[in-house]
Amino acid sequence: MTSLDLTADVVDLTRALVDLPSESGGEAAIADAVQAALAALPHLTVERVGNSVVARTALGRPRRAVIAGHLDTVPAAGNLPSRLADDRVHGLGACDMKGGVAVALRLAATVPDPALDLTYVFYECEEVVGERNGLGRIAAERPGLLEQADLAILMEPSDAGVEAGCQGILSADIVVRGERAHTARAWKGVNAAHKAARVLQRLDDHTPERVVIDGLEYREGLGAVAVRAGVAGNVVPDECVVTVNSRFAPSRSAEEAEAYVRGLFPGYEVWVTEVVPGALPGLEQVGDLVAVLGAEPRPKLGWTDVARFAALGVPALNYGPGDPSLAHTAGEYVPVAQLRECEDRLRKWLL
Repeated sequence: MTSLDLTADVVDLTRALVDLPSESGGEAAIADAVQAALAALPHLTVERVGNSVVARTALGRPRRAVIAGHLDTVPAAGNLPSRLADDRVHGLGACDMKGGVAVALRLAATVPDPALDLTYVFYECEEVVGERNGLGRIAAERPGLLEQADLAILMEPSDAGVEAGCQGILSADIVVRGERAHTARAWKGVNAAHKAARVLQRLDDHTPERVVIDGLEYREGLGAVAVRAGVAGNVVPDECVVTVNSRFAPSRSAEEAEAYVRGLFPGYEVWVTEVVPGALPGLEQVGDLVAVLGAEPRPKLGWTDVARFAALGVPALNYGPGDPSLAHTAGEYVPVAQLRECEDRLRKWLL
């Protein structure tokens, strides 16, 4: 089994984690290494849930915080092993989010007497479908490990800045009906693909909403991500399905988001295939942390697991090293300066 030295410099630890392949569903080896390294620390109690690892202090502090990060990555793209160049750690998952995991592991090992109790969560399967998500599994099987927290930090890449809350997600199929016919006698049918132009035009004409919450502006995303029609090259299609993806402000509930999208397409069949609420920024509950981190909060445009914490009643924010726009790219990297900055600022807060 590969061993991890949690007293090593954060750059070296980031590289060691990158060099442990852990594509979603294959996190056993990295979870074993993380579990063994944390179990050697006398100030932590360590538990395993699948290929997720939870480590907790029990110091009797009046407040408890969660520091969480996922262990998995998307599939490799010729970007292993890690390399250090231009003051950046390059490699699969360096940005999303082994740099953030390295920071959290360093804090777990080197801050044995923090000012508040801590729960560290290193979890599996964040990059795949939600029912496999390790944090969701912990919440379902061992909710007490998370619900007792007063706040949570998700080490998602945020350019070492605070990204508060997150948007909700809705996916829906807009079904346009026509009438099938032979293409040699197309006038005898009704082409559903042609009729779908009205749905696409409605999307193109739509003005995205801008919603301000706690002084942060969440900008709506709404657009077609797939168009499917036709059964053969000589058949007029009698059905066309336009798949729509919506990213909505966290002030809107899942039910409100569904009603909103349905209202945009009256007269059409609308099949909602997924709807996941976002998370309010909750800045009034994490203000002391934001002040110590010294970063002007920004809205999180996208969905992250802060929403899972919000569902448990735990205010959470995104804070971690790395540019989120580099996540999942072949050339992803994390700047050394941001690794050190995140570690130093969180250490200051914990002490």
